[in-house]
Amino acid sequence: MEAQARAVNTLYQDLGNLMAPSFFHEGRRVPEVASLHSEEDLAFLQEYFFLVLFRSLLESLGAGPDRLALYAELNFCIKGTITAADNIFDDQSKSLLPLKQAPGPRFLSILQLMSFERLIRRSCDRAVEKGVMGSAHTPIILRGLLDRMAEIGALEGSEEGGVAHIPTPARMVERVHQVRGGALFSLAFVAPAVLEEGAVGEAVREAEPAVARLGTAFQIVDDLTDFEFDLGRKSHNLLVSQIHHHGSAQERAALEEFWGGKPVPEGVVEGLFRTSARAVLQRAYEEADASFLRLGELGFWFPRGLSREVVHAIVGLDGVSRMDALASADA
Repeated sequence: MEAQARAVNTLYQDLGNLMAPSFFHEGRRVPEVASLHSEEDLAFLQEYFFLVLFRSLLESLGAGPDRLALYAELNFCIKGTITAADNIFDDQSKSLLPLKQAPGPRFLSILQLMSFERLIRRSCDRAVEKGVMGSAHTPIILRGLLDRMAEIGALEGSEEGGVAHIPTPARMVERVHQVRGGALFSLAFVAPAVLEEGAVGEAVREAEPAVARLGTAFQIVDDLTDFEFDLGRKSHNLLVSQIHHHGSAQERAALEEFWGGKPVPEGVVEGLFRTSARAVLQRAYEEADASFLRLGELGFWFPRGLSREVVHAIVGLDGVSRMDALASADA
């Protein structure tokens, strides 16, 4: 956590050299994370849990401290870029940078995208200056990141006008969740796959598919929390697919009405669609368990027995009640 906080603060300082002070939100900073005892530290862990996890994994695989610092910076830039892009798709205004709220949320997201483009290049330049990597590595890493982000973005773009066809759950996981979630998490391995060699490089290549499976689990759970939002805009959602192809007659009839525009009542996922929702949750459990099983085989310290807790934590504070309701029968 401390290392990730240092990386974020380094990029905050970089941003201060790239933009005029008038654009900044005074007082916003990343905490000096030294323990898990304060609300501020816990908030940092909640926001950057997967970045901390990725760094810890790469350290356990043998990456050195200088490269770990680079990876932590790049992963922050990746997270920020994806967040800003999602804002534009979803009409939101989340920000990982200490920027003032702009009059228009789209402008704030565009400003973030421009900022992260410069910050990620600055991280690469700093690594070259320190001898962490060669100058020839920079275009390879940047190309790899852009190619994968474009792949994810193409999927998002294909849903802008809604989807007319609902694939089977298996097909949707393969074509949607392994891209939107799996490829998303794999972005953390673009630079290590280029820079790490020998036994470390081999371990990185073996770990990447396991991390992709964790990303798939992340996206599956996200579908449970975003069911109403996805249904409203008719985008791909695994719970919709599960109900459409395998749900009870009552579930399918209700889904057809909601798909046609009928307002979705509160608590429908935990209530009427509970059986299908729990089948979707079970798929997330399986993906996460397989991920941590493989990472454990590679020597990662994170206990496989906590895989379900990670799945539950993925939803964030807003989805806790829904996850508790769906998981309650597991006790």
